Amino acid sequence: MKGKCVMKEVLLTTLIGIIAGTIDILPMIKMKLDKYALSSAFAFYFVMPFIIYNLGLFGNLWWLKGGVITLVLSVPTTILASKADKKAILPISIMAVVIGTGIGAAGYYLGMI
Repeated sequence: MKGKCVMKEVLLTTLIGIIAGTIDILPMIKMKLDKYALSSAFAFYFVMPFIIYNLGLFGNLWWLKGGVITLVLSVPTTILASKADKKAILPISIMAVVIGTGIGAAGYYLGMI
C-alpha cells in the first residue's frame, strides 16, 4: 500500500512541475526567446516541487515556503539573465515568488507538505 502512496505523490509532484514550467514559459514563448532559455526555465520549475516538498524549512508556514525557496534558488538564473537584459531581474523574481507560492499552495492543499 505504501508503494501506491509514493507513486501517487511522485505523479502529483510531476504534474505540478509540468504545470508550473508551462506557466513560466508561456510568456517567454510569446516574447520569442530561444529554446535554451525556454528549456532552462521549464526544467527549473519542473524540479522545484520536488525540492519544495522535500525540504524541511519554515515548518507550518506552507504559504511562505514555496515562494522563498524558489526565489532563493532563482538567484543564479536571475544574475545570468540580467547580463543580457537588466530589466529581466524584476519579472524573473516576481514569477519565482508567484509560481513558487503556487507550488507550495498546491502541495499544501493536495496534502504533500
